[in-house]
Amino acid sequence: MRTLSIALSLFLLLFISVSCTSHQREVSIKIVQTSDIHGHFFPYDYMKNQPISGSFARIHSYLQAQRAEYGDKLLLFENGDLLQGQPTVYYYNFIDTLSTHLGAEVLNYMKFDAANVGNHDIETGRAVFERWASDCNFPVLGANIIDKSTEKPFFEPYAVYERDGVKIAVLGMITPAIPIWLVETLWQGLRFDDMETSARHWMEVIRKKENPDVVIGLFHAGQNAQTLGDIYRENASVEVAVNVPGFDVVLMGHDHTLESRKVANVQGDSVLLLNPAHLGNYVAEVELTVIKKGKKLIDKIVKGDLVSMDDYDVSKAFVDEFKDEESIVTEFVSNKIGNISQTITTRDAYFGPSAFVDLIHSLQMEISGAQISLAAPLSFDASIAQGDITVGDMFNLYKYENMLYTMRLQGKELKNLLEMSYALWTNQMTSPSDHLLLLKKEAYQGKERYRFLNSSFNYDSAAGIIYTVDVTKPEGEKVTIYRLADGTPFDEETYYTVAMNSYRGNGGGELITKGAGLSKDELQSRILTATTKDLRYYLMEYIQEHQHITPRAFNQWKFIPEDWTKEAAKRDYQLMFNE
Repeated sequence: MRTLSIALSLFLLLFISVSCTSHQREVSIKIVQTSDIHGHFFPYDYMKNQPISGSFARIHSYLQAQRAEYGDKLLLFENGDLLQGQPTVYYYNFIDTLSTHLGAEVLNYMKFDAANVGNHDIETGRAVFERWASDCNFPVLGANIIDKSTEKPFFEPYAVYERDGVKIAVLGMITPAIPIWLVETLWQGLRFDDMETSARHWMEVIRKKENPDVVIGLFHAGQNAQTLGDIYRENASVEVAVNVPGFDVVLMGHDHTLESRKVANVQGDSVLLLNPAHLGNYVAEVELTVIKKGKKLIDKIVKGDLVSMDDYDVSKAFVDEFKDEESIVTEFVSNKIGNISQTITTRDAYFGPSAFVDLIHSLQMEISGAQISLAAPLSFDASIAQGDITVGDMFNLYKYENMLYTMRLQGKELKNLLEMSYALWTNQMTSPSDHLLLLKKEAYQGKERYRFLNSSFNYDSAAGIIYTVDVTKPEGEKVTIYRLADGTPFDEETYYTVAMNSYRGNGGGELITKGAGLSKDELQSRILTATTKDLRYYLMEYIQEHQHITPRAFNQWKFIPEDWTKEAAKRDYQLMFNE
């Protein structure tokens, strides 16, 4: 009888085991991505002094609702460019360097499962982004950010999560074009490898070592690939999704463009692409339905969408949690540093000389001692109002944490750089009724609007020289330089000292490489001086020292023929700004 009892018990155990392994289970998992938040933690713009849509404060409300439904089957990922933008991050990057970084505190509170690194995070410098990463209570990813001393990824290459028997691997990568944009002192000792090459390597590792049911790419890169500096493949997310089999989802960022679609990879498998643009106005969400029989994957259904945060209120719990930090930042940006005699705006900069950009020109030349200055309107539509200037206004005056370079450029190199700049910026007019600017029409919130065809932060003008821009001519024939502003004849064979930001001096926008014709290897030898702190710091210091600023347009250049361009400028201004 004892033998029979044991046999029956073994039979029952075997039956239960077979039943369990043959049972088909369906597991639902929600994946949420944020990207390019740029310091918009709170529902307020500290530069424009006004409430804003989006922000982590609203995303937190959305997450509370999602977690009530999915519990621990919700995975939350941040896709880079968190540490630059609003004064919220600047303060914790460079002013309070001892506290836990607010950018980490917020992510920890919101229970992020992983974060990727973006180019503007690298822009803050190693001391800042290493401190932030060490304060994060979750993996910080960057498979193609290589520590040159070890030849291994500086951050974690990927992370693996298991939810109800479903195994999910997430591979993080960054656009490798960092050396084109940022001075090497910010990323000393690191290398940025090609995304597709890195993805092939790590996909093989992940498949062999982890054997996941689902693979997600978390890429701080956009979707319209181009080669920068003849080396770096920028915005290669879609190329990787298509060319490297194995990804079920690729979560994109960097280019601030909303996207939700599927593509077929080289093996004919479907890959979901999502990009929530920027500033927390949208999140990308993925609904995974995974069907397994025991440990065997039977099927998976991948759906995705972009969710607007306009339907969500600001989270009181979030605001209460960070009320002290918000108060500190508010006090910081409210500090008065001087006053300005008139309101200035970047809007004027697209149609001719402007007080806004010429103020930057004048400060760059005074700080550097250069003969000539190059600068662009870094914000599409920014202004500083007449009256007191605060710390917050400085983020409108100068958006990015660029250093100031003084470089040695030959006259013809400077001319060719300006030729490329104005070719990006202006239409080649064939009649008085044509557009002055290169514009594109796009749909926005159910309406049509006009925006620039190219990025306005690459629209360099010059100060210190007298020149015209003939918009009836093609690139190479638009710009005529007559003399230096002090009356000295301009000579294309002479070398001049030229002030510019580090982004431009490193090859950003390709104006100094493709435009001026300098090789990437040649740029370093042309740098005469470089500041150790960002340009905004020196601009702030200058204004505090002088107290009263009287900006004016230098009127050292103009568009011609004037009888065409003046009327075209009025029309395009109306189209761009509805005024």
